[in-house]
Amino acid sequence: MSAHDQLALCLCEITRLLWMLLLPLGFLCVLLIAVLVLLVLAIRFWLQSLRNARRARDGRPTVAFFHPYCNAGGGGERVLWCAIRALQNRYADINFVVYTGDLGVTGLQILEGARRRFNIVLPRPVQFVFLRHRLLVEPGLFPHFTLLGQSVGSIFLGWEALTEFVPDIYIDSMGYAFTLPLFRYLGGCSVGSYVHYPTISTDMLSVVRERNPRFNNPDYISNSLFLSAFKVVYYCFFALLYGMAGSCSDLIMVNSSWTLDHIISLWHSPNRTSVVYPPCDVSAFLDIPLEDDGDRKCRSIVSIGQFRPEKDHRLQIRAFKKVLDRRREGLKLVLIGGCRNQEDEDRVLMLRGLCQQLGVADRVEFKLNVPFEELKRELGEATIGLHTMWNEHFGIGVVECMAAGKIILAHKSGGPKLDIVVPFEGGQTGFLADDEDSYADAIEQILTLPLASRMQIRRNARQSVARFSDQEFEACFLAAMEPLMGTLER
Repeated sequence: MSAHDQLALCLCEITRLLWMLLLPLGFLCVLLIAVLVLLVLAIRFWLQSLRNARRARDGRPTVAFFHPYCNAGGGGERVLWCAIRALQNRYADINFVVYTGDLGVTGLQILEGARRRFNIVLPRPVQFVFLRHRLLVEPGLFPHFTLLGQSVGSIFLGWEALTEFVPDIYIDSMGYAFTLPLFRYLGGCSVGSYVHYPTISTDMLSVVRERNPRFNNPDYISNSLFLSAFKVVYYCFFALLYGMAGSCSDLIMVNSSWTLDHIISLWHSPNRTSVVYPPCDVSAFLDIPLEDDGDRKCRSIVSIGQFRPEKDHRLQIRAFKKVLDRRREGLKLVLIGGCRNQEDEDRVLMLRGLCQQLGVADRVEFKLNVPFEELKRELGEATIGLHTMWNEHFGIGVVECMAAGKIILAHKSGGPKLDIVVPFEGGQTGFLADDEDSYADAIEQILTLPLASRMQIRRNARQSVARFSDQEFEACFLAAMEPLMGTLER
């Protein structure tokens, strides 16, 4: 037998052995896929039977909102309660459920908190489903690969919610996109989402690519070429998964033009996506008089925002320090915001320490979890409204300051730049800045403006924010929700 024949025979034998090995392996793969499909169908049948039993018992369909931090007191929570109020006023024969992880309070206390903080009273009670494993979405649980860890954790938290209560319509109102396929494909629900902020964005990718240090890109990563390259790959992989999860939504609402651009580029669902500006309690601030405060012995700069790292209160304090170095006249900084957890409270302690370090502790006041009446009083006494978050998705606090007739100084990015602090009928509505020096310069410019110029900016700002009122939100939200609510009639 020739060498060529021997080689051919050897190849035939190898092929036969591979086929003998791959055939049972392929069979096992097909069997495994079949078992998984059957398992998914069995779970879906079980969950739908739970929903049917509940519908037979209650006689009414249910719309559920996934909002694990519904008692946090931030802008996202105001959207939640205004959305439920609007739906309750329109649909009298539908039940509403809120999935929450706030175990330390009762449902009545949560609703009372909404009334006290936002001046919102629901037409009728809602049902709360208390989730025991909210820890799974806490960022502190995942010191590394936080985005991926929280997203996987949200799947388990979503599973707990789904098995506790199977709704007819599911709305993710807090940005946990990875729960959407769970409720759609296993729960058989119609699903929608209100996106305040994309979990990942092209801006985050650019920060890592350009190796810029930020609160979510520490120095040890930005200073390393290898770690930066690895993080870019990780972000790209996560963005792909995030887009696949988000595209499962039947209806997508976003809160600003900035968020719209990012969600369309990630979720690739432009026909199902619309901008619904969040509700701002504009009317509650309109009775604050537009009076000049130039004669006051101490003028105040007020910041409104939860004590989260991205709000960048450090920038506010450092810019305020630079202003005080230039002019020692009566001036104070008032930081108003909510603390969601111990981590936020620890952050406040660090900010107090920074004030001590810079020698401005006697000029900076911290007001935590204040009631609405106190918030309004502080705004009434303020000269400037301050905002420093980079790429803020919208900026309810910015709108509230403008409605109160304050001169706003916001970050030159995101929602404030694109949607809020924009010219109104050709007139200026506020100021934008992006670093310590530009913030300090802008504060000085505002304080030295002539009376007539200050008053005109205040009038422009107040008139411009009517488009962000509760009434405008309710009209746009109900219009966007109509196709989804129509599925309940089938």
